[in-house]
Amino acid sequence: MKAMVFAAGMGTRLKPLTDNLPKALIPISGQPLLYHVIMKLKAAGICDIVINVHHFADKILAYLRENDNFGLNISISDETDMLRETGGGIRFASRLLCDPEGTGSNDRFLIHNVDIISNLDIKGFVSCAHPDSLADVLVSDRVTQRYFLFDKVMRLVGWTNLATGQVKTPFRDLDVDSCTKLAFAGIHIVSEKIFEVFDEVDSAPGEFPLYEKDGCVIGKSDVKCGEKFSITDFYLRVAAKYPVYGISPAGLRIIDVGKIDTIKKAEASGLF
Repeated sequence: MKAMVFAAGMGTRLKPLTDNLPKALIPISGQPLLYHVIMKLKAAGICDIVINVHHFADKILAYLRENDNFGLNISISDETDMLRETGGGIRFASRLLCDPEGTGSNDRFLIHNVDIISNLDIKGFVSCAHPDSLADVLVSDRVTQRYFLFDKVMRLVGWTNLATGQVKTPFRDLDVDSCTKLAFAGIHIVSEKIFEVFDEVDSAPGEFPLYEKDGCVIGKSDVKCGEKFSITDFYLRVAAKYPVYGISPAGLRIIDVGKIDTIKKAEASGLF
């Protein structure tokens, strides 16, 4: 299995640290965030890694060279021309993520945000992937404002923002109160079929709208994916036709090191 590390972001919530440094190289307990993610993937037996870069891309490339790619096969998805967001980033990296021989031996790949620190057993997570899924997303029962919504078999059916009451769903008559609310943890297992589904949505975008809680179509939710789009919104748009499941391992501990005040929390977490 290959893995892709999202390391292209601007890191605006980590300013001023990211004024002269990419988020991926922000030090946590003496090592960059990128180091911790790479080591976690390596420990899980993943040797082929794709890293997307944009903000201070040259510094990430230099860091990898200085460390001989940590003995791994690391490919770079260069987004210095345009930051493509998460969905666009996956689409742009298709040639690096897909099995070039077409044998099906690498029909799924792992996505890992660079700013996520956790105690996740990656091998265990991968083993829980559903055979019929377009994607399996890691979720947790943590306090936040934004949640994915799942049905009784943990299939994705929507999203909500508790602070605003906003709902996004591909199901016009979704009963939000009956859904399980869990927070996305920035790690997911994705089928290579996703590249075909990107094209399918672009060929008939009007067939993949999102609805509000009252059943009205959300404006601009039924457009082409294009080059730049959110993977979470994409999952929501296609979830009625292509299964996306949530996986919530027992005992999962996770920290999103996306803000200044979470750095000390991560360093004191004992997750390294």
